[in-house]
Amino acid sequence: MSHQFGRPACEPGAGWAVVDVETTGFHPRQARVVSVAALAVGDDGNVEGSFASLLNPGVDPGPTHVHGLTTEMLQGQPTFAEVVGRLNDVLEGRTLVAHNVGFDYSFLANEAELAGAVLPVDTVMCTVELARRLKLGVDNLRLETLAAHWGVTQMRPHDALDDATVLAQILKPSLAGARDRNAWLPIRPVARRTWPNGQTTHDELLPLRTLAARLPGDFQNPGRFVAGRPLVQGMRVALSAEVTHTYEELIERMLHVGLSYADIVDQQTSLVVCDDADPDQGRGYQAREMGVPLVDDATFSALLERVVGGTAVEQFTDTTLRGDQFALF
Repeated sequence: MSHQFGRPACEPGAGWAVVDVETTGFHPRQARVVSVAALAVGDDGNVEGSFASLLNPGVDPGPTHVHGLTTEMLQGQPTFAEVVGRLNDVLEGRTLVAHNVGFDYSFLANEAELAGAVLPVDTVMCTVELARRLKLGVDNLRLETLAAHWGVTQMRPHDALDDATVLAQILKPSLAGARDRNAWLPIRPVARRTWPNGQTTHDELLPLRTLAARLPGDFQNPGRFVAGRPLVQGMRVALSAEVTHTYEELIERMLHVGLSYADIVDQQTSLVVCDDADPDQGRGYQAREMGVPLVDDATFSALLERVVGGTAVEQFTDTTLRGDQFALF
């Protein structure tokens, strides 16, 4: 398939780079990184190398009461541009892992652009989403809560190196738990683009549901699902709120086998996944009103194991035509 999101936990990978950043604020285009830590972690969850540094952001350090870093402490520290090479040595060839990875990745990507550098990152994974899939029965998914659940001691919360170390210790049993549950790891691809002036920028890490709804399908929509028959590549599947798996895991599995994700229910929707057999609201209710089949989460997950081939979307562009002769047929 041309769009790959997530992967089964049982499949081996190339290792992880567990990262944490402390920042002067919450928005990467307005704030800067004041501390960064990265741990190279093997596919087995064991730490293989590390890098950590305070950074001089050249601006006010912001919430000192959170990260404990003052202007005086950061004076004389290196800039991001001066350490990005050492950071990249840890990131190279690995999936970047963070707790709320969109935050850490966005800040690192912005710092790399400001420094005229490129992060060697092609995939990322969020441990918040991973923990959500494991259904641990905890009150919330904050780092300190997961640390307590797994028996990991936090020495200095909001210290980049300590937080990264704690996260690496959480990652090991989390990976084992994902394998035991036959869960998919929430791995996301990231993209870079090079502009005409030669500058490389990192694309924004959009929510998977937003991105999946925009992806062009590789197969023609074969129509409605029929009970007793298999799913067919190209079917458009919508998800109700009443599902057992997370939206992200279901979408990853759908895309992997050639189904399309639909964020609305309409006459082109092939089926809606819904655990409520008689829904009175939401997408499940809309599906029932339109006559779109409802399939519960467990049945849908089983059907994903035996999806049959669909008809590929034809390429209608004639690339032999030039300029204003270019046409669509």
